[in-house]
Amino acid sequence: MGNVFGQLFRITTWGESHGGSIGGVIDGCPPGLEISEEEIQVELDRRRPGQSKITTQRKESDTVTILSGVYQGKTLGTPIALSIPNKDARPSAYDTMRDTFRPSHADFTYQQKYGIRNPDGGGRSSARETAARVAAGAIAQKLLRTQGIEIRAYVEKVHTVSMPEMVDFPSRNLIDSTPVRCPDAKTAEAMIATIEAARKQGDSVGGIIRCRTQGLPTGLGSPVFDRLEADLAKAMLSLPATKGFEVGSGFAGTELFGSEHNDLFENRGGTIGTKTNRSGGVQGGISNGEELFFRTAFKPTATILQKQPTVTQSGEPTELQGKGRHDPCVLPRAVPIVESMTALVLIDHLMRHHAQCKTFNLLPTS
Repeated sequence: MGNVFGQLFRITTWGESHGGSIGGVIDGCPPGLEISEEEIQVELDRRRPGQSKITTQRKESDTVTILSGVYQGKTLGTPIALSIPNKDARPSAYDTMRDTFRPSHADFTYQQKYGIRNPDGGGRSSARETAARVAAGAIAQKLLRTQGIEIRAYVEKVHTVSMPEMVDFPSRNLIDSTPVRCPDAKTAEAMIATIEAARKQGDSVGGIIRCRTQGLPTGLGSPVFDRLEADLAKAMLSLPATKGFEVGSGFAGTELFGSEHNDLFENRGGTIGTKTNRSGGVQGGISNGEELFFRTAFKPTATILQKQPTVTQSGEPTELQGKGRHDPCVLPRAVPIVESMTALVLIDHLMRHHAQCKTFNLLPTS
């Protein structure tokens, strides 16, 4: 339970941080989509550890293997199984934590709920699990591109350093041009300096990722309980270290009057659009054809290399200092994860819309 996401395009992920491997199974992918391990690998390489000095130095190639569901480079319409080995697992780094709860981790809650837990890197609660989501998301993104839908996520804020508002839809190359994945070069330098300063102090920082999607048709989302933004919120808040989600104007919109906040319709040469898009591309839980955008807040990495007070499983007070290899800031590697989860939500809603409303081909006919 709790390991399956989606309705028509459904994924199940499996594996632990320091186990033999991690992976996922996709059920519901349409047949005939051309896909390869190399295409999936591109997305995994953006998420993998050891990319730069501001990320964890765990050395994992995250090499994906397609075990089923693809024949001669095309999807069969049957379950697609994906496997990613753990090559640089070091469970011994967590020996001192087997009987001690790490502050602000899932150690205590997992122990209380299940009566047993895997302390090696957090086991199932580790962000390592998200590699399987990215692998599945790579397939979802390719499906969306056949419909002219593009997703871009980027780091908008690290600690107190924020980038200026970006009007243009950024390219993937621009986002990936710096290790922090901020498309504004000057801000990126300041963000990197902030992360490095925290790392040298054995500390960590959090921040905000903005995600933008262009090319969405009108009509995605099923009120009342399957509103598009509600499923996006669930997807984002299912990610480790996330603590906040807002779509469109979000919390800042609470400071406006209705006359200021309302999106006014206009005729754009025969098509209807809005002037301001404070709704973030969603109205009444349904996409309105405008750019979809939202922001997700990530807390500072919980594992820090400083001594902190905590308790043992028996309730005895003690101190614990984090060990092992950890990101001083999770945001640079979280960018492809946010994109992948967005793609999984959107392809699922696109397929549900196809089943419920107007007919269109999900894949081009040959």
